[in-house]
Amino acid sequence: MFRQNLKTNMELEIIEQAKIIPYILMKYINPENGEIKIELPDNITKIVLVASGSSYHCARFAVDLLEKISKIESRAIYSSEFLLKNLIPHDKNTLYIFITQSGETSDTLKSLEKVKTLTNLPTLCITNNENSTIWKKCDYKVACFAGEEKGIAATKSFTSQMLCLILISLKLVENIHGTDSTNIYKKSLFSLPGIIERALAKRTEIRKLAKILAKENPIIITADGISYSLAKEAALKIKETSYKNISAAILGEFMHGHVAVLNNKGVLIYITVDKISERSILNLNKIMSDYHPKFIIIGPSTPELKPYLNLDVTCENEIQQMFANVLVCQQLALETALKLKRNVDHPKGLHKVVRDTNVS
Repeated sequence: MFRQNLKTNMELEIIEQAKIIPYILMKYINPENGEIKIELPDNITKIVLVASGSSYHCARFAVDLLEKISKIESRAIYSSEFLLKNLIPHDKNTLYIFITQSGETSDTLKSLEKVKTLTNLPTLCITNNENSTIWKKCDYKVACFAGEEKGIAATKSFTSQMLCLILISLKLVENIHGTDSTNIYKKSLFSLPGIIERALAKRTEIRKLAKILAKENPIIITADGISYSLAKEAALKIKETSYKNISAAILGEFMHGHVAVLNNKGVLIYITVDKISERSILNLNKIMSDYHPKFIIIGPSTPELKPYLNLDVTCENEIQQMFANVLVCQQLALETALKLKRNVDHPKGLHKVVRDTNVS
């Protein structure tokens, strides 16, 4: 488990997630009838999510989730890229969702202004700051209740945003099919604090992997489907805390030339939230046969693969597994940085806008 005398804000904020998740569920799920208490516009048929950094990775996660659970076409766009577009999505019944921890992210705010100027479409924000500019300017608002995040690396705000996006997706389903249609998902959400505690208990295995990552180059994190967003987030976390040159890729795309980087050996990490497909098994085994990297799986493995290390927390479904994998990756970033004696709370050259929200 974590050290008794915590030395970094990042460490403390990783631990806090086990308390923040049930707080969010209490705020947004009615205990009497199970209804999700989030206000959304009616007749939404398309969603566009705009964000930067870790918030963009949440948006990528939400695209796959929204299309699977609510069957609504969705798209995620970087805020900076959105500002460069000559034509932005403007179909009728489209909802724009802007995600920003501080509520003051400049390119995300400018993206909101662009939508307001060019369309009459509804806008929704997910933010940790109910006094922020984006909160005041959006039509619909969802607070993620993470509390003040002092560490530069987004940890508790990331999982809080993930949970809010899950609840929004479930609310869209409720609006069409009623409250009972989402009960199975909501039941699994209330098990998340226990899942998080079990992920925190993987610390010894995570330190073993961190020791390897601190020494090895290159480091590649691959994934498929909904796990790709987490691969990108894990790479970002390790980059900004350890300064390691690490990249993330969709596994199938990685096979198209990028795989040649493993001629320099290094480490290959594969992240998954459910059963690994036959195609992915073939690709991973080919990589092992051709390049022989240290091979790590985060999430459930399979007998057809022989990883050097498998970090897994057994879960009921892919939503629980996503949270478990997030906690593993956050701890991995922390431990790798500590091995390299980095200042995880104040990485060189990085700054963060932080506003406090009240969490009891």
